[in-house]
Amino acid sequence: MSESGSGRGRIIVLAAPSGAGKTSLVHELLRRVPNLKFSVSHTTRPRRETEVDGEDYQFVRQDEFRQMIDEGAFLEYAEVFGHWYGTSREHVETLLTAGHTVVLEIDWQGARQICEAVPAATSVFILPPSLAELDRRLRGRATDSEATIKRRLAEAFSDMTHWTEFNYVLINDDLEQAAAELAAIVHGRDDVHRTSARRVRERIEAIVSGGAGS
Repeated sequence: MSESGSGRGRIIVLAAPSGAGKTSLVHELLRRVPNLKFSVSHTTRPRRETEVDGEDYQFVRQDEFRQMIDEGAFLEYAEVFGHWYGTSREHVETLLTAGHTVVLEIDWQGARQICEAVPAATSVFILPPSLAELDRRLRGRATDSEATIKRRLAEAFSDMTHWTEFNYVLINDDLEQAAAELAAIVHGRDDVHRTSARRVRERIEAIVSGGAGS
């Protein structure tokens, strides 16, 4: 899949550890940038009460997902927390051909696959302001057991080590500010949050090591 061609849209890849507030940030971004289209992923995980099939995810059975893999229907797919997630190749291609910029909300494994397949894609990694805040957010959901929270924290920390693979890194401390910064990245007007920037790298390394950064 290529992003080249007159009038063809672009791909924006967003990834984050669990608890970083990625979904809320995506919703705010879509509100701010009208031409963006959200690629609804397929998943085998159970639907939550607040989720709408076809809007939040395309919920499918394990055997349906496996069949789609065999048919080459996914642009990327990965297993996360024991469930499978995948991005429909046909859906993304349709949106790109129509000239839309497509937002993919996926994990780092899927982001790596997308960026290998589409080098022109813009990738952004979202982080919480600190590990303590990540712990607070995960516990604040009040839906998981202590064992599940600890597992999510461990896997979130592991996910955070992949931030260097992305073009940009944002700290989701304040939703409004982070959304404005993300919109600037989408419009190609933000070099401040490039992963290569020294200040960015210093702050992220502080967060990953357990500090809050500055």
